[in-house]
Amino acid sequence: MIMNSSKVDIIGIGSDVIMNEFTRCVIDVIKEIPYGEVMSYGEIAHICGNSKASRQVVRVLHAFSEKENLPWHRVVRSDMQIAESPFSEEQKAKLIEEGLIIKDRRISIKKT
Repeated sequence: MIMNSSKVDIIGIGSDVIMNEFTRCVIDVIKEIPYGEVMSYGEIAHICGNSKASRQVVRVLHAFSEKENLPWHRVVRSDMQIAESPFSEEQKAKLIEEGLIIKDRRISIKKT
């Protein structure tokens, strides 16, 4: 990733993420997802004012996870599945560690 003032070029995604109000909101919402809970990309987009911007949430997550120390593993698809990626197994392990029960890639229930 190449950073340049308030713009981040995401190598491999081919688009820029600009630090604007929506981006800041996405970062703040992700930081607030409680331990042992998950939220979908679409839910985050909706909270931040654009329910059709779930793909932009993905871009923000990719661009700022490390820099902002985001709990990226708590963001999942709307069908409560872990998105297939090179990090799927790591995400699954982190969520299980937080007490979630996962079958295949689907989050079923939280342990009591």
